[in-house]
Order: sequence, then C-alpha cells, then structure tokens
Amino acid sequence: MVLPAPSSTRLITIIAHVDHGKTTLADSLVASNGIISERLAGTLRYLDSDAEEQRRGITMKASGIGLQYYRMPKGGAKAEEREGMVIHLHDSPGHVDFSAEVASSLLLSDTALLIIDAVEGPCARTHSLLREAHSHEMVPILVINKVDRLICDLGLTPEEAYVRIRELVESVNAAAASMVNTAALDNDDGEKKIENDTQHGAEIPEESVWNFDPVKGNVVFTSAIHGWGFTVPTLARSLFKTKTIPIKPPMLRQYLFGDYKYKHETGKVLKWKPNQGEPMFAEFALRPIWEVYGNISMGACSVGLKSDIFTDGRYNYAAPNDKHKEGKITATTDGMDQVLLSIQAGSTAPSMFVASQNDNDKVPSNSQEMQQLMSRTGASSEISVLSTILRRYRPLSDAVLEAACDIGPSPADASTNYRKRALALRAPQSLPDSLFKEYNKIQEAVRNCETSGSVPTVAHVCKFASVPRASVTDSGLPPVSVDADAGSSNMIMGIARVLSGTLCTEDIEYYTFGPRYDWNGQGVHKQRIRCYLLMGSSFVKVDKVPAGHICAIYNLEMLQLKTVTLCDKMECMPLRGFAFGLQPLVKVNVEPELASETDTLEKGLLKLSLADASVEVTATAKGERILACLGEIHLERCILDLETVYCDHQIKIRTSDPITSFCETTDWFENEQDYDSFLVAKSDPPRQATIPPYCDEEGLGNANRGRCRAILSGRGAAIGLRVIPLPRSVYECLQIKSIVEGSEADLMAVGRGLKCHEDESKLTPQLVLDVLTDSLDSIDGNGNALLESPTLFNGFSVKAVRSSNGEVYLKNIKEENAPNEYNNTEEVSLAEGYNEYQTVQSLIKNGLSLQVEETTNTGTSTDDNGDKVALEKWKQDMRGSALAGFQLAMRAGPLCEEPVRGVAVVLESVEIAVTQKSSGEYVAAPDVTGGMVVAALRSGIRCALITRPARLVESHLRLTLHSSLAGLGPLHAILSKRRGKVVTDTMVDGTDLIRITATIPQAESFGLAPELLKKSSGEVTAPELVFSHWAVLDEDPFWIPTTEEEREDYGEILMSGDLSTGLDNNALKYIRMVRSRKGLLVDSSKIIVAAEKQRTLSRKK
Repeated sequence: MVLPAPSSTRLITIIAHVDHGKTTLADSLVASNGIISERLAGTLRYLDSDAEEQRRGITMKASGIGLQYYRMPKGGAKAEEREGMVIHLHDSPGHVDFSAEVASSLLLSDTALLIIDAVEGPCARTHSLLREAHSHEMVPILVINKVDRLICDLGLTPEEAYVRIRELVESVNAAAASMVNTAALDNDDGEKKIENDTQHGAEIPEESVWNFDPVKGNVVFTSAIHGWGFTVPTLARSLFKTKTIPIKPPMLRQYLFGDYKYKHETGKVLKWKPNQGEPMFAEFALRPIWEVYGNISMGACSVGLKSDIFTDGRYNYAAPNDKHKEGKITATTDGMDQVLLSIQAGSTAPSMFVASQNDNDKVPSNSQEMQQLMSRTGASSEISVLSTILRRYRPLSDAVLEAACDIGPSPADASTNYRKRALALRAPQSLPDSLFKEYNKIQEAVRNCETSGSVPTVAHVCKFASVPRASVTDSGLPPVSVDADAGSSNMIMGIARVLSGTLCTEDIEYYTFGPRYDWNGQGVHKQRIRCYLLMGSSFVKVDKVPAGHICAIYNLEMLQLKTVTLCDKMECMPLRGFAFGLQPLVKVNVEPELASETDTLEKGLLKLSLADASVEVTATAKGERILACLGEIHLERCILDLETVYCDHQIKIRTSDPITSFCETTDWFENEQDYDSFLVAKSDPPRQATIPPYCDEEGLGNANRGRCRAILSGRGAAIGLRVIPLPRSVYECLQIKSIVEGSEADLMAVGRGLKCHEDESKLTPQLVLDVLTDSLDSIDGNGNALLESPTLFNGFSVKAVRSSNGEVYLKNIKEENAPNEYNNTEEVSLAEGYNEYQTVQSLIKNGLSLQVEETTNTGTSTDDNGDKVALEKWKQDMRGSALAGFQLAMRAGPLCEEPVRGVAVVLESVEIAVTQKSSGEYVAAPDVTGGMVVAALRSGIRCALITRPARLVESHLRLTLHSSLAGLGPLHAILSKRRGKVVTDTMVDGTDLIRITATIPQAESFGLAPELLKKSSGEVTAPELVFSHWAVLDEDPFWIPTTEEEREDYGEILMSGDLSTGLDNNALKYIRMVRSRKGLLVDSSKIIVAAEKQRTLSRKK
C-alpha cells in the first residue's frame, strides 16, 4: 500500500457536545468508501466498535480510520480529473469524562469539525471544545447538524429556520471572537498572524480563521441521521450550472446566505426584510428539502403507513389499505411526483459537476429512474426512501470531505503556517553547540513535513490504546502461547503522527524521547517498531508510513511513557505537546478478591495508566492502590477494562466507596477584628480542644485562641506563632501584589485582625496589602501564606534566655494564676526566661504595625551579646527550616489529616536558650537542629488550628444538563437535597427544554445521574460534571445546643456513645468518614463515656 504525499492528505477530527451527532456523521463518511452499507449509516455507529460504547450509546475512546476521497475539480468536466485524497478521520468522545481522548485527537489532526445541534445550539461542552481546539492551533469547520429537527421537531418554516440558523452562526462567532481576543491579550506578542501559502504568502489574521462564514465554505449544513448536507459554495455552483440563477458562483454565494431575496421576474437580487417573501437561503437551500420531507410523509400515509417524521403529529395517521395499497412507497405513490420536482434544482451531488459512470450516485430525473434507485437500495419505508433520495440530492459525505479538503490545511501547510507552536520540538536546555546544527536540521524537517529519504524521521505518539489481537492483520507477530500471562490477548498500540521522513517497520532502531527528556550526554533507548494503518476497529500492517499520515505503532509499551517522540537521530527533542487540563475527580481503592491475584492487578493497573492518559494510579504507604478517574462513567469503564482487558476477564476486583477530597481551614472569632481586646480577652477553649481524639494533640496546652508557643524538643527554644483565616481574594492579591477587584473588605478584615496600623482609622486596603507583602515569606498553591512579623524580621522579638539548664521558660498550664511551677509571685519573676517571655509578649501586642524606631524602649536591646547569638542562631540554623515546617503542617490538618487551605501563619517571636562560657561568650544550648524546628512548627500550627473555629473546605463541581418543564420539580428537589445551587437556567429557543447550570458538592454528586433519571422519568438529561471551585462548608462540626432555645429546637445530645452533637451535621459526618477511611481514631467509636462510673453504652450494630 502506497500512501500519498502530504499535499494530498488531510488530518481531521470530529469534536462536539454529547449527542450532537459525531459518530452518526462519521458513519456517513465511512459509508462513502463502501466500508458499510448506506442503509446502516447513521444507526450502526461503526467507529464505536467497543461493546460498552454500543451498550451506552456514547463514544468512550477516540477511533481513527483512513478514507479515500476524490476531490471535486475546479474547472474540469471529467471524472478522471478528480484528485485522489487520503483523509485520516478521528471520531472523539463528547462526554467530559473522556476529555483526554479529545486532547490526543486534536494533537493528531489539523482540522477540527465542530458539530453543533441546530436546535440545542452551543452547549457548555461546545465552548470548552472551542477553546481547546484554539489552544491546539486547529483550523475549524463548523458543522450545523440535525437541521432536519427544525422542521420535524419544531415545525419551522424555511424562513424561520434560516433566521434560527443565522442566529446560531452569530452566537458561535461571538464566542470564537471573545476567545481569540482573550488569548491575544494573554499573549505577549500581541496579535497573532498566520501565514497561508495558498494566498501567495499573504498574512491572514487569526480572527479570519476562527470566523465562521457560510460564504467561505467553512460552515456545513447537515442532517447526519438522514445522510444529507451541503455548503453554500457548492450550492451556488449547482444553481448556476442548472441555470436556476444566472449569476456566477463567486458572486452568487455572497447572496445565498444573507438577507437577500431573488426576484425571478427580473433576475435581480434585492434586500430581504421579514414578511417580504423568502430569503435566498430559505428558498433555494431549505425549501426543496422541506418539500421532500412533507411529500414523503404524505406519501407514506397514502399507502397505509403511519408517518413518524414529524413529532408534532402532522400526517400522523394511516389511510385504510385497499388492494392497490401494499404498505410500500413507490415512485408512483401520491406525493412522489412533487418530490421528484423538488430535487431537480439545487443538487450538490458530484454527478452534477463531473461525468460519472455510476448510476447509483445520480439524482433521478424521472419516475422510472426513481423506481430503479429505490429497487437497487431496497428502499420502501418512509425513512429509507427519505434517506435514499436526500443522500443523492445533497450527499453529506461530499459536502463534509470537500470542505475538509478546501478549508483544512495539508500536514505540510499546517506545520509550516498554522501550527508552528503545536507541532514544534521542544528547545533543548543543555545541548552542546556542536550538536545544535543537527537539531536545527531536524526541527526544519518537522516544520516543512519533508518526506524525502535523506531527511530525519520524526514521529510523535500522542496516546496508547489497548487493541485485541484478533483485530490486527500481521502475519509477522508471534502466536499467543497457552501459558501467557493475563492480558496477552490484547496489544498496547501507540497512535502516532509522522512529522517528517518515513517511518519503517523493523528496519530501523529509533531513539525514544519521553515528554520530560532533556539532553544529558547519555545514551537514549533505541527500539524497533511495527507500523499499522488505522481502519476503525482493525489494524493493517504496513512497511512504510511517510510524513503527514497517522499510524499505530507496536512494541513501545515497555517504555512506560504516556507520550513519546521517535527519531532516527539522537540529537532530537520531544514534541512540546500540551498539558492535560482536567484533574481526576473520582478516586477509589481497588483490590482483587483473591490475594494471590495482586500481582496481576498491579500489572493491569500499569497497562491501564499507560493506555489512558487521564487515569492516575498511586500506591499509598498503607498498601492501598488508588485509581483516580475523571468521572463515574470513566471509573466504570476503567474497572470493566481492568477485569476484561488488562487483567484478563477472570479476575474479580473489589472497589471502595468513592474517596472525596476535602481540605481544612478556620474561621474568625467573633471579636477578632478588635486586636487589642481579643488579645487580652479570656474564653473557654473550643469544644474540639476538649474532646478526644483532637485534645490528644501534642503541645495543645501551649496553644490558645489561634496562638501557640511551640516548644522545640529538649526545650532549647520556643517559637511563637499565630494562625488566622486567609480569604481567597487576599491570597490572590498577594500573588499579583496588587489589589483585586472586590477584595477591599477582606483586606480590611485581615488588616484589623493583624493590626497592620496602630490607628485603625488610617487603615486602607493598599496599606494592608503593602504590610502583608513586606511580611510575606512564602505562599503555596492551596491559598496558604507564611508571614513574619516586623519585630521578628528585624530581630527585636528574638530573645536569648540565659538559662543554667539550657531550657526556655515553660508555663505551667495546670495553674492559671502561676505561670511557672512556683506559687510565689516573687519566685515566678525570678524564674529563668520569664522576663524574656514577658518581653516578647509585650511586642506581640503591636501586631504588624511595630516600626523599627519604636523598639528602642521595648525591653532588652538587640545590642546585648546574648540576643546577638540568638539572632544569629535563628537566621542561620532555624529560619530556613521554618518554611519546611509550614509546608509540612499544610499537608495534613488536625481534623482528619486533609490538606489545609486558606490559612495564614504569622511567626511572631523566638526564644532561644543560651549559656555563658567561662570566657564570657554566649552559645546556644543545647544544640538546636533544623529537624527540631520543622517538628515543633508543624505541631504548633496544628495546635493553633485546633484552638480556632474549625471548618471543612469541600470541592464543588459544575454540572450542565437539559430538562423539560415537567422535569424541573424533581430536578430542584434532588439538587436541594444534595445541597446543589442552580447558577443559570435559560430556555432553548423554540423548544420546551431548559439549559441548566448548577454547582453541587463533590461528596453529594455520586449517584446523581441515576437518581435524576429515575425521579424525573427521563425528563432530565444526564449531567456533565467538571471541577468548579473550593468552598468552605459553613457548619461548625463540633457545635452542640447549649441554650434552652437551642435545646428545644435541636434536642439534647444523644447518648449513643457519640461524643459530638448527635445532630445531622454534614461537616462532622465527613470528618468521621475520612478518619475512618484513613484508620484514624473516630470520636464516635468510643463506647465508654465515663470510665469512673463503670457504665458501658449499648451500641446498635
């Protein structure tokens, strides 16, 4: 098999929202090559070759196939003059759970067929696909599918349908223009230009590529289920050739899609206004099709068939049969003469433009030809006759493939002009200068998509997939042995795009470059490969694949890389590629039912993570194997693949309940905004600080109301710190070091809570931001920040404790009135370190407002030799470890060992014990290490968090769905029960459907789709869930009713062994769930409440 040059090749992929007709459209394109029957096209879903895809009715894995198409000649009249083209078609999933398949398909292709339902219009997934295609530098073609629904479901007239389609194109163009403008603002290079060699080197603005204009031919109007479609340029050529409109095609197509009407009497084109006749698009493009639908429906009724074309009940009756009516539609059936008349003008079939010897593709011109056509295809029912006629009147495959050839660039044109960044090799960081010449040669070959024998060969494997051995045609593969391990009946194939040169089977050893490879002067792994052409569910072995084509590659699975670049030169670098944006949402723990099959499961998980780029597999220290997927459907598919494909079908797997991710944070105290009064006020500790297991935290006695004095091991030093909430808006201000719109109130709250100025009346948001920025030590990705007070930064609150035993002052927490183990006040004041302790406490009262010059009278001066030793010890040996302690504390909070989010830690003071040598010099004693600082700071932050109001942070998902009016009641009830909130609800024009966008906590999202389907009786579509944001769950997990009114409203504490509220507290429920999953002690697990009373509580199992 000889593959053509890149100039005769097109790489296209189909992207769309779920159920907008991607696979149905692909069926018509596949049928054009005779691979499947045209009667099955639209219902077979040929590229959905997997049994699970057929069962669910959705595409789960991207499938590719090579098609042959003979391009329409621009001026010739003979069929021999048509140019042969090879089109690699990829059908990608529409469901958000399989977004990784879409990303790999976009990298493989150059042209994106964006399909939009003519009734539903652009959906949320459509907009995300639009942005993703733009980021991959694709050349888009808009396909408006299901145009038949405008008459069959909505009952619109041709004029109303034209207005509807025009508004749809305008809305898509508005979204595309906004996207392009936003991307241009984000680029430092300003407006991006694309060079197009077909326009004699002219530069075309990016807005032109992303502007959908039917006049240019980058908009296709189709009905994939019935197999018809057309573009405005081909329609203009047809109307001119049949002399319907005597205007040359270049001029005629300017008027066909616009507010123009044609006056037959004068042959002139006039401006069209509503209610003044029909616009040209409605009259010449839509009306013939509308007449075919109506007349065939009436013809079906006339022969005793019940018409199912129109959902509004039109012609929904069957005439009584008589001896002349056999229930079959023929060319002489009533209404078929009108059908024949309607299809004589405006046909876009290739036979209208070039001579063809195939009568099967011709548009019938009389009743005899009509009957012969129906007899050849076996069409006699309503839908089969309709599809048979319209497939020849306006064939969908020719319209789509012709647009792909005319609008879509060839691989060489794409890499040179359109996709310079997407198809470029990554620049090396450490490549020697002597090798740069060879690297530039490889880069130039990729940029020009060269195929000559002397150029380097480069191919990029975008993804891996599991393929059954039975679908691979290759006599050179060894047979499967009887004793082969599990999963050997399947092969791991890499789907690759050849960027330059010619890829060969078994002849050459290719260097393999992983996505993170960088030149290090060492050898690169070399591997021989086998190449296959993609033909839907089958793979055919080929010896050579030139640049510009897509193929499957075998023998790379041992690399354990999700993407890999192949080259026959060692100086190559991997393709830049794109980072996959979505993160897995659903996590479960998987394990085999039989422990002896653990190794088999681990091998299967390894293959699964290789074949599915969006799957993450991690092993925990407890031996758990965590499988993370994008959604519930994706998870179900992965589990099924593990059992039947990667681990062999005999293995049985147990899965845990979905693991939900939470974070921990804190909230403000009631009077915390008044810094001075809050500092001296006394109150009972929060309830969590008094009940196990939280009260068992080490060092909790040194913490109070968000402050903690962390004592290092050996008592050689103490670090004073404070923990406060950090609002998200303030965190964003710290990131960009400027005020974010809407953050002023939060900045003022933080400024008052930290006392950023002595005079509160002089506080301003900018002043607070300046103080916080000056005090900032570190900031992480979870919204946390480490601050250092000015007194500590300048060394004034770093105090040396002159101690005989090498220990700092330790407060006696058992005696409220005696700060130390002494009961006499005079003895307390003489305790070692007590004066230094009081000094740093007095400095803390100044918050973040203390200035350097104000510290001269605050106590011991930093000129003291002991304080100098302590300050040097802090800066050189301890301060660097404080950041590690902060990061460690943020990884796991005290409530349920989940990450901490939205917290600011302020380091306020440091006390270090020093001893005096005989020479009079001071030294820190005992030796304080960085590890001690890390452990103390981690423990201190956890204790400070326990003594503050506790809150959980939960992830929220954004869901989009469609609902009828009848399904709104159950929908809102289910969302309310699951704590969901509707964000937007808009009517879909011309239907009773409502497009709803809502948010729902991730913990409440599991099982949502089946419940919606059951409770609404199918009136609500399955929701698509993607991550939206993190939000604080505004419930105190440890609240209990205390006042008489609260007890009347909420009841007494239930004495069931539960040391908490006994109420329906979601936050507490989640904490217990997470602690139980992690094997931590749960408060409700105690069955002894008062051990001294020797009372055992009964528990219901």
